[in-house]
Amino acid sequence: MKYLKIYLNDHLMGSTTGVELVRRIADGHEGEELGTFAAALAEEIEADRDALLDIMRTLDASRDQVKVAAGWIAEKVGRLKLNGELRGSSPLSPVVELEGLSMGIEGKRLLWVALAETEGVAQRVGAERLQKLIERAEQQREGVERRRREAARRAFTA
Repeated sequence: MKYLKIYLNDHLMGSTTGVELVRRIADGHEGEELGTFAAALAEEIEADRDALLDIMRTLDASRDQVKVAAGWIAEKVGRLKLNGELRGSSPLSPVVELEGLSMGIEGKRLLWVALAETEGVAQRVGAERLQKLIERAEQQREGVERRRREAARRAFTA
């Protein structure tokens, strides 16, 4: 259980980063289709984070506040990326942001799969619940990927 608890806390840190990133995308693209999509996705990702916290409670895995804070800080530092502009965003910004979000969602999907395939864990957490989380992550990633590809086409022809 020691390594499972570490793994869950690593994913909690990642989920904190994901929530902050998707909120930033929603705010930065308010009034656009991407902003509307990201705002709805933020609610789902927050629900997934709540599900992770509930699973951690079920498995008696305490929260590592240092890792949670590190996730928050990591998202803020991630804003310092090079995007071809000294200030503000560029057409490349949404491409990079959506790629990061896509990687986080895939990591989350892999977490749910690992839990579903771990003897004893799926029984305690609920195999059906984990399957729904896996399917939701797949749908989230498909939606993000569609928008990432659109953003890349726009950025690379700008």
